[in-house]
Amino acid sequence: MTAAVAPAPLPPLAARTATVGGSPVRDILAVTARPEVINFAGGLPAPELFDREGIAAAFRDVLEHTPAQALQYSTTEGEPSLRAALADRVTRRGLPTGADDLLITTGSQQALSLLATALLDPGDTVLVEDPCYLAALQVFGLAGARVVAVPADADGVDPQALADLVARERPKLFYTVPTFQNPTGRTMPAERRAAVASVAVTHGLWIVEDDPYGELRYDGDHLPWIASYEGAADRTVLLGSFSKVMAPGLRLGWLRAPAALRRACAVAKQAADLHTPTLNQLAAARYLDVLDSHVATVRAVYGERRDALLAGLSAALPQGSTWNRPEGGMFVWARLPDSYDTTALLPEVVKHDVAYVPGAPFYAGTPDPATLRLCFVTQTPDEIAEGLRRLARGLGAAQ
Repeated sequence: MTAAVAPAPLPPLAARTATVGGSPVRDILAVTARPEVINFAGGLPAPELFDREGIAAAFRDVLEHTPAQALQYSTTEGEPSLRAALADRVTRRGLPTGADDLLITTGSQQALSLLATALLDPGDTVLVEDPCYLAALQVFGLAGARVVAVPADADGVDPQALADLVARERPKLFYTVPTFQNPTGRTMPAERRAAVASVAVTHGLWIVEDDPYGELRYDGDHLPWIASYEGAADRTVLLGSFSKVMAPGLRLGWLRAPAALRRACAVAKQAADLHTPTLNQLAAARYLDVLDSHVATVRAVYGERRDALLAGLSAALPQGSTWNRPEGGMFVWARLPDSYDTTALLPEVVKHDVAYVPGAPFYAGTPDPATLRLCFVTQTPDEIAEGLRRLARGLGAAQ
């Protein structure tokens, strides 16, 4: 009888999987999925505001009139009707755009991944805001990039610090969310946008301008995209998403990029998923006719919820805490006194059926352990008030 042979060990996972962790936000959402938890941790749109009838009507119309097209493979670049309608929408917002300037992606998160594939080799340097959108840090980490944080204040990155880092580090790209940034909610003023564009022109730099929240403005005036400033058009990639204004479950995003980079992203997309679902694209193209009306409704509700959160923070957070007042978007960024560590405090706070996201994971540089992010759009004003009462009790019990 032949003795059993022990199976040989399998080859290891790619080294990058050991250096890039999962999303703490996703981990927190899994832990706090109980319905009794008031969750300020997620960046989730309010589900009761989804235009279920309008979106369903768009799908019915597509399946009734163009079923063969809707259920068939499509082009990698995206359905022509959606690209044309989206190009018109971008043009009306101040950035002349043609359908061929756009690539439809499976959420704007995929656009980031495609850009990393098309632009980055292992060891390349990427500049990011500090703090930065967490999933962007994951994308750049998985690409093997060296991520360097640019100093920032309440108005976003310091343009002189950006110029100094570009000259010293010779990065491939600078990634920014200039409008209602995630996680801080801050917005870069027009003069800084112009200065960032000037740095890219002077030093030779790709700018990746991510704008998932720009249509969710409650106060103030619309600001131009960085891509619209003089000299920036041939070196700026603009990313957009339907997740925050239509529905995230559709997984629809887009990128606007110069031709050579856009073609490289299309090749990367062919390797990833061939194309974004045809049915979703065609339904979105039809729904764009009524999207502005829906967004106006969402803005009104979210603005009230932002105000409800801001109104209760002084009673909920410890004396000496600070926070901002975003003009739009989904997030308020707060800082507790120096003695607080929001990561260490979170388990005790969750015991009170409320949750936030600690600020530390959003930093590419040295983290500030006293910071936290609060999402205000998912709960009603009454739920926000109750959540803040629980937060006050949780923070008090944890100290």
